[in-house]
Amino acid sequence: MSSQKSTASDAAAMREPRRQRGRDRVAALLQAGAAVFAEKGYEATTMTEVAARAGASIGSLYQFFPNKEALADALLAGYGEQVLAGLQAVEAQAARLAVPALADALIDLLVGLKQQRVTALALIEARRDAVAAQPLTLRDALRAGVARILALRAPGLPPERAKAMAIVVLLQMKAAAALGTEPGLKARAAALAELRLMTRLYLAEGLGQA
Repeated sequence: MSSQKSTASDAAAMREPRRQRGRDRVAALLQAGAAVFAEKGYEATTMTEVAARAGASIGSLYQFFPNKEALADALLAGYGEQVLAGLQAVEAQAARLAVPALADALIDLLVGLKQQRVTALALIEARRDAVAAQPLTLRDALRAGVARILALRAPGLPPERAKAMAIVVLLQMKAAAALGTEPGLKARAAALAELRLMTRLYLAEGLGQA
């Protein structure tokens, strides 16, 4: 099993593409890696399968990702960047959003990344020792970001209340994302609507309707 130190070293050794063609190739390799990891799991996935799925040579894959750990690390980092970028977009408009619209924007954030979230959670579960701190770091960043958003929407909200509410809101966001990937759930749309309503009412009570 690779250690955290070797994984970090491998990730640092990744070649960063400088041209658009190279960036497009990396994007295709990451997309293929996410698909194969989601289908087969981390342990069963091989670099040969990822290269084949991307329509690339194995040499091209190794050129950018020296091993499977580096590919998984890149996918996890990319997911974290997407989530935080989405949160920043909500934060930028939080002060002028009505409470129901703010609730919907927060719920939609993880729902819109549900497939990426499935892959990320599977990779975290399979590599728990190697990435022990990473999901906690992202979780803490999300909680802090949601707390800032709530404070922007309700400047008089006490900081400790904002932090506590952020924990609850993030749990609701995760629940909404989980609903989107649960197989065979016939009441998916209705359940998601209930979660939206619950989040709207919770924020309306905590932040006020103004």
